[in-house]
Amino acid sequence: MVVSSLIRDHETADGIKVCLFKGTSLHNRIELLDKSGIRNPGGSVTNESLIEKMYERWSTNTPKFLVGEFAFVIWDNREQRYFGARDFSGSRTLYFVHKGNHFAFSPTMKPLLELPYVSTSLNEEWLAEFMAIPTMVESVDMRSTVYRDIQQVPPGHSITVENGQVKLERYSYIEVKEELKLSSDEEYEEAFRNVLGQAVRDRLPTEGHVGAHLSGGLDSGSVVSLAAPALKEQGKQLHTFSYVPEKGFVDWTDDFFTPDESPFIKETVNYVGNINPHLMRFEGRDPFSELDDFLDLIEMPYKFFDNSYWLKGISEEAGKRGITLMLNGARGNHSISWGSVWMNYDYYTTLLLKMNWFRLNRELSDFCTHFQTGKKDVLPFLLKKWWRSESNGGHSRFPEYINPHFARKTQVYQKLGDYGFDLSGAPVKDLSKYRREYYQQMYPWNKSGVINTKMGLRYGVWDSDPTNDIRVIKFCLSIPKEQYVKGGLERSIIRRATKGLLPDKVRLNQKTRGLQAADTILRMKRRWPKFKQELEDLKNDSMMAELLNMQVIKKALSSLGDEPKESLIFHNHFKVLIRSLILYRFLKRFS
Repeated sequence: MVVSSLIRDHETADGIKVCLFKGTSLHNRIELLDKSGIRNPGGSVTNESLIEKMYERWSTNTPKFLVGEFAFVIWDNREQRYFGARDFSGSRTLYFVHKGNHFAFSPTMKPLLELPYVSTSLNEEWLAEFMAIPTMVESVDMRSTVYRDIQQVPPGHSITVENGQVKLERYSYIEVKEELKLSSDEEYEEAFRNVLGQAVRDRLPTEGHVGAHLSGGLDSGSVVSLAAPALKEQGKQLHTFSYVPEKGFVDWTDDFFTPDESPFIKETVNYVGNINPHLMRFEGRDPFSELDDFLDLIEMPYKFFDNSYWLKGISEEAGKRGITLMLNGARGNHSISWGSVWMNYDYYTTLLLKMNWFRLNRELSDFCTHFQTGKKDVLPFLLKKWWRSESNGGHSRFPEYINPHFARKTQVYQKLGDYGFDLSGAPVKDLSKYRREYYQQMYPWNKSGVINTKMGLRYGVWDSDPTNDIRVIKFCLSIPKEQYVKGGLERSIIRRATKGLLPDKVRLNQKTRGLQAADTILRMKRRWPKFKQELEDLKNDSMMAELLNMQVIKKALSSLGDEPKESLIFHNHFKVLIRSLILYRFLKRFS
């Protein structure tokens, strides 16, 4: 059974009932109408009806054809089975319980926890993974949740419940075996604009207001530059929402970083046009004060502490303004703006080793022009990079703050090793391999789906990311590597393709990079005594002592000081304390 009210359902005379969770949006409807055999629909066809027709024709293969953000469950009375699915990247959540003869589904965990046969006992393996994983990933086991009795359908998976058995099956694999061959750089740029533009247009609703997250960078800027003109054709204006630091913030960061991106944001807004911008400082708000509410919202411990309050704040404000769809470019770093200066260096080193002098000279000339340097500086660097390519170099390992006894009890490090999770903290050496693995693994995707679903359910504002469209991803993976480094530009293809769409100040900016949350410690200073006292309470808590390595916690506590430095926010010891504190608050709810 489906126990949540957060659904829309549709039932046919044949006994097929489609329960579509709120926030579902299908972006290839024309293709689906054709595949489902619907001709001349003569009016709107709901997503529920469309999925039902697809299921009648394609049965359990249905999810393979869907492009969008979705989670659904179908009761098939003829086959006496439940069938459901979650989209390829887990943009919407789908939880379930299977205990004895009981089955239940929901997009949130709270309704499942209220069932009489579901325990609130916590999942120790999940907690161990949360602590042992140094990155922003909470868990590698995408079937598990923080609750022992509640499971989730992993991203890109379907679920079948039949004859008392549950079967989870992966239906989505992102593999691009053939490289896209076009005759010129201009054709690649045009194809890039067409594919991304289609993904943007397919997301724009015919009714309701549309918003977009906008930073000063390429990803969100590219999405906005395509959405605003398309909305103008509909007689609508695009509302953009941007986080900027609190008043009184003094930039303490390196010159490469830009904590206040408002000059770049305004440049994009003025250049693109048809935009109603909202630059939001969230004066007086901080992530520590909103910790409990955020735990209520997402129903589990989390790691994105420093961004939590403004992500929630933007959804709050957008909801008040009647926004129902919020575009973003969150996945762009791995798709449309893939690349880095190190990728350029790798390419130039390859040309050097192949003795392709003509192309190397041309590319280095362009590179030196953009970065205002000389070949006499770059060439020795490339040679040194080649000779030292096998060296790991120096890097700092994230502190292991899980209690060693708890780690052994749960065998967490063995499990992470089985999943191939790298705990070394070493920099990525093979960027192409890293990118391929990123799109094959499921655990990097889950966090965004949890946040977006639960904020959507609370505020009625649903995030949708054209840079995460599976058609865009496959296109970007098919582009030859050279297109990402051409013309001496890092992230070259997006910079070239957005000529005329984005202002050059943004499009060609390679000297600075936006840095969010640099004002977090400034915001927390007014709560600092309370913050430190709670950490002292945590340090002396017997329950937490079973989970945490208190020697590491004490060492981290000693680094805080009475007058904290603003750079603390990016220190590993501070991250250890924040993650431990979030876990502490969550666990106290059950004591």
